Amino acid sequence: MSITVNRQMQIAAPGAGFTLVELPVHEPGVNQVRVTVEACGVCTHSDMLVGAGHFPGVTFPVVLGHEIAGRVDAVGPGVTGWSVGDRVAVGWYGGSCGHCDACRTGEGIYCEELQVPSVSYPGGYADSVVVPVTTLAAIPDELTAAEAAPLACAGVTVFNALRRSAARPGDTVAILGLGGLGHLGVQFAAKMGFRTVAIARGDKAELARQLGASHYIDSTTADVAKELQALGGAKVVLSTVSSAAAAAATIDGLGLHGELVLAGLSMEKVEASLFQLGHGGKRVYGHFSGISIDTQDTLRFAAQTGVRAWTEQAPLEEAGSAFARATSGDVRFRMVLTTGN
Repeated sequence: MSITVNRQMQIAAPGAGFTLVELPVHEPGVNQVRVTVEACGVCTHSDMLVGAGHFPGVTFPVVLGHEIAGRVDAVGPGVTGWSVGDRVAVGWYGGSCGHCDACRTGEGIYCEELQVPSVSYPGGYADSVVVPVTTLAAIPDELTAAEAAPLACAGVTVFNALRRSAARPGDTVAILGLGGLGHLGVQFAAKMGFRTVAIARGDKAELARQLGASHYIDSTTADVAKELQALGGAKVVLSTVSSAAAAAATIDGLGLHGELVLAGLSMEKVEASLFQLGHGGKRVYGHFSGISIDTQDTLRFAAQTGVRAWTEQAPLEEAGSAFARATSGDVRFRMVLTTGN
């Protein structure tokens, strides 16, 4: 499908609904590429914050979307290594300064000048986006655009957290939460060779088993820390929830030099005593997603091992209703907008 105009689903003011507008297609500048969007995931928590105007630096009208999958359709001056027709994904990492200490050590996701699609420039709820070339991750042939899109943010967040953690194949790793992040975390943990434990609220043992977990803990009926210790203690607990209390409840379930990795972020404070952390040399730290090469590694690993986001799809024109469903929690587990391009 040839794009003659760029359809964008814009929010005119904080908290307002989506409006479809048609704008001229922009040409990429120096070291930029234009990507024809084929699919864009709805990253519920982050998109909701941006759409409500709660994220620093947001200006309206805003075009949401930072789980972008499509193909390169134009390259700007100075671009090398990428060609028209290449299948690419773009995630939360939308560019960085390149000269700060974080960038120079390969940690551009922590750059103080980090760019984010939808915050720094129009996002992927559109027919096309213009992005810095440094944001691109190659999509393997085994993945469709709709499969790749959620992996560009939710996927890389949990994949990168696990591979950078202290856990090694055979270690016990627990995933706290079985939502948009957690259902991918369980799959990645199992495929990485960890003894995988899923922790969630309610009777979700069968779901956990389907995703690859070997053990399930219902946090509403069991003492999570005691259950983890009964398994020998967790080397890593990856928290994908925004509840600080739920995350803190796992600390005593960590084994020697165990780690609590916080991937589900909020403004709540995690409470732990000095003795809790000191006994056994435990660590608690936060984790953001990753830069474009991390996304590319995530996509490749998923393609090789069969990890897939569980998704529901809706056309771009129905972004408003799709967004409402996703933010209400009525989707298992990721909503993906498709453009028909």
